[in-house]
Amino acid sequence: MQTHTVQRHTKQKTHVQVGRGGRHGKTSGRGGKGQTARAGHKRRPQLRDAIKKIPKLRGYRFASIETPEVPVNLQMLESAFSAGERVTPATLIEKMVITTKNGKVPSVKILARGELKKKLVVAECKISTAARTAIESAGGSVEAY
Repeated sequence: MQTHTVQRHTKQKTHVQVGRGGRHGKTSGRGGKGQTARAGHKRRPQLRDAIKKIPKLRGYRFASIETPEVPVNLQMLESAFSAGERVTPATLIEKMVITTKNGKVPSVKILARGELKKKLVVAECKISTAARTAIESAGGSVEAY
């Protein structure tokens, strides 16, 4: 027997080259390590950069659901109404003391600035305690709201 005639019983194991195309591509089934294995992106999208550069809006952004009351003073009632009339938000709009808010009749609060000498009936309005006493001392009345 000579060395050039000797044959193996099993095939020789050869080292398989990886990353040479086929269905394994890129990492060849060995997974990503280091930076590629970490969370987050390597490159940020341009849109995200633009968003991050815009300053944040501070404070509470939403308008209150409740609309604030429109203040009406006693001196306005004195000049707009005659004795014995009924004061409501609708009559205040008719007399052009107040205006509508977004096409709706606003809530009204009557305050005690000025003097009232006429007898008036106030209804459907919020009212301050000083204004209530002034209306009642003039002989008028306030209906519960």
